[in-house]
Amino acid sequence: MKANAGTIDRALRVIAGLALVGLTATGTLPMWGYIGAVPLLTGLIGICPAYSIFGISTCSMKK
Repeated sequence: MKANAGTIDRALRVIAGLALVGLTATGTLPMWGYIGAVPLLTGLIGICPAYSIFGISTCSMKK
C-alpha cells in the first residue's frame, strides 16, 4: 500500500495515540482508551485504511 498520511497528520496521530494509551495505562481513562493504539499505529506506518477507502491523501505532492 502507498503511504497516504502526511507528516503533520502522522505526528498528530502519534501524539493522540500516545496520550490515549498513556492515560488509560495510568487509570485516568477506562479501557476504551486503548483504542488509541489505532491512531498510534497508523501514524507510525503512514497508512490510513479509511483514507484509502475514501480516496483521501494528506501527503504532499511530489514534483
